[in-house]
Amino acid sequence: MVSEVKTSHVRTLLAGAAGGCAMNLVMLITFRFIGFGVDGKGILLNPEFQSRKLIAVWTELEPLPLVVNQPLPIILGIIGFGIVHAYLYRWLCPSWPTGVAKRGFRFALLVFVMTFLFWEFFTPFNQLGEPLGLIALELVFWALIALADGFAISAIAERGS
Repeated sequence: MVSEVKTSHVRTLLAGAAGGCAMNLVMLITFRFIGFGVDGKGILLNPEFQSRKLIAVWTELEPLPLVVNQPLPIILGIIGFGIVHAYLYRWLCPSWPTGVAKRGFRFALLVFVMTFLFWEFFTPFNQLGEPLGLIALELVFWALIALADGFAISAIAERGS
């Protein structure tokens, strides 16, 4: 019994680390490469489309976001969130239909609605005046990030089940 619990915690930690790494990778692809552009001139920083306030937060107002100047704490923090997500997954998934895809999608939807949808509403829309079209694009990015997290966690958590 003790060995099963240890194995369960190890699997949960690995699933969470994988979820966090998947989130970091998809964030890099979506927000950094597509949204901000490698040259910093992507659609999310284009003054023709984006609010001046949001551009200033990302590029001018000191201190700049940590993810811009010191990304390591943010990368590690997202892996930490992945581990928390894996423990939440472990707690919730017994009440869901079995299967990596079914459980991964359910968890991704939960993360998307409870975290990313709220974030976009409260911060970019409410505080930074971001236009709705760019919020919609970011919600697509966040949906992909949530799916990467949910499926990475589910794939490892459900392995051998």
